[in-house]
Amino acid sequence: MRLSRLNIKKINLDDIDESYAGQDILMKLGELYQYESGIYGYGNLWTKIERNVENIIIEELDNIGCIQVEFPKLQPKKIWEQSNRWDMYTQDGDIMFTLENNLGEYGLAPTAEECATIFGANRLLSYKNLPAIYYQIGEKFRKEIRARGYLFRPRTFVMMDAYSFDKTEEDMQKTYDLMHQAYLNIFKRLNIKIMPTVSDNGVIGGSVAEEFQVATELGEDTVLFDEDNMLGINKEVLEFENKEEYLSQLNIQDISKLKEYKAVELGNNFQLGTKYSESMNLYFKDELGNDRPYYMGCFGIGVGRIIACIIENNVLKENNRIKGICLPYNIAPYKVHIIYNEKNLEEAEKLYNYLMENGVNAIIDDRKGLSIGNRINDVYVLGTPKMIVLGNQFDKENYEIEDIRSKERVKIKLADILNIL
Repeated sequence: MRLSRLNIKKINLDDIDESYAGQDILMKLGELYQYESGIYGYGNLWTKIERNVENIIIEELDNIGCIQVEFPKLQPKKIWEQSNRWDMYTQDGDIMFTLENNLGEYGLAPTAEECATIFGANRLLSYKNLPAIYYQIGEKFRKEIRARGYLFRPRTFVMMDAYSFDKTEEDMQKTYDLMHQAYLNIFKRLNIKIMPTVSDNGVIGGSVAEEFQVATELGEDTVLFDEDNMLGINKEVLEFENKEEYLSQLNIQDISKLKEYKAVELGNNFQLGTKYSESMNLYFKDELGNDRPYYMGCFGIGVGRIIACIIENNVLKENNRIKGICLPYNIAPYKVHIIYNEKNLEEAEKLYNYLMENGVNAIIDDRKGLSIGNRINDVYVLGTPKMIVLGNQFDKENYEIEDIRSKERVKIKLADILNIL
């Protein structure tokens, strides 16, 4: 990427919202644009980070046999009436954006259980077709009363949602456990220390649910977590009349032994049972030719919230002053940032072309009229994890690569540079 094409704004790092410094940096750069509260446009950096996160999710889900599909974002009222959830989402909970015209009444998808159940039943006609897991990655819409935290709680957001179909309750549990492990793999690859917690089923329904929480002072949830067994519980559950049922799932005898964290939910899984297949009268044929309801599960990961969390957890400070962002190498859209003075233009272009031809996404700062110091400052706000400066000390042969986070520097010849990157 040639930095001149990004058209980033010059920003004052002394004027950053310290509560959400990473996202505010992107806002002031112009890489996030808020049309109104909770509704955003995304620039090049965010979009490319999103692709990197999505690719990790896709790889792990494909590895366990999930099938990627796409359901409509505009959903007819009639399918929500089949599951008896239209009033729940439009009146009782007032969660769904709706619209009505001469064609009928519709909702903008806050989730997709109804669409997924109909889609699955159209394909999975026999027990021979089961099990199956369908997933999609796309935008969702929810009428948050008070959007806050930038992309932590917006009104439109990108989410991965998956839906499983099984013959029996036992098979549903096996799929649930399979997805649980896939989630652990995903968050490990994203360098996020995740806390699986037992949670409330909410309006999704079903008998068993879990959340995947990450500890952060920016969190709105409070989690009680057992570090040794890697299991926890959302503290809100303790306010329920049937809280003992939740505690028994974890075999918790004494909650005082659990450590308390402020946390943000990045994913959730639900065992739906036959809630949707029975309410919508959608069945498969068993071995004897009888109609049987699908045992289903649904699984969600908040892609936008993951990115917001990664950005906020990687804000750099120096002498208690915000300096910028340094993204993890495997998530960063650009791995190395090339800065040069005019006498080293030819070598800088050669380096840039060499890296791009060999699959290393790089930024070259080709803007005119800026000092080396001003260019270096922008490396920090763009989150690029490595930097190469071709300045007055450059000898035309040895390239110095600096790690932005550790500040370690390594000098290396062009022929060996791919071994470092």
